[in-house]
Amino acid sequence: MNDKFDQTNIYVKAQFPGEIIMINHDYEIKQALDFLRLDPLIGFDTETKPSFRKGEVYQVSLLQLATPDHALLFRLHSLTDFSLLKEFFEDESIKKIGVAIRDDIRALQKTFPFEPRGFVELSDMAKDHNLKNFGLKGMTEEVLNLTLSKRAKLSNWELKDLKNDQKIYAATDAWIGREIYIALNESTK
Repeated sequence: MNDKFDQTNIYVKAQFPGEIIMINHDYEIKQALDFLRLDPLIGFDTETKPSFRKGEVYQVSLLQLATPDHALLFRLHSLTDFSLLKEFFEDESIKKIGVAIRDDIRALQKTFPFEPRGFVELSDMAKDHNLKNFGLKGMTEEVLNLTLSKRAKLSNWELKDLKNDQKIYAATDAWIGREIYIALNESTK
């Protein structure tokens, strides 16, 4: 039996295995980004408080950047100096990997302007690899034989203190994109 399946043949839930680090202050940004620069492949995602009324739109609440062992969760509403993040997002040598990143980039650019470089859209790779799925959950199942829980997606990302399940969800969504990217590249070797 494939070890990625449990006894009921349902995909095992993917969960980020590393350390989750919250970035709540401007003075934490430099050290966080210096740490991320040690890895050339970074999982990327954002979370925004959901809106349930027509015309109600919120700014990005959380930026997630992940390596295999660390997920850094930037609480954007508590930050004021975005110059180092701008520099990071304009660094072509670091791949920032995710799904539906064009929307994430546009939303982030409302908080701070930057010229996106080094971003990799996984749905484009999915098309190139003739996958059936183009969303993160579907690609996770198709490529990694794992599944993602999307329960925390519609939670309040602007809470003063994020709940543990929100942190795990956010870290997993950024990290799993990186894992899919690696698996797709290995499949073409």
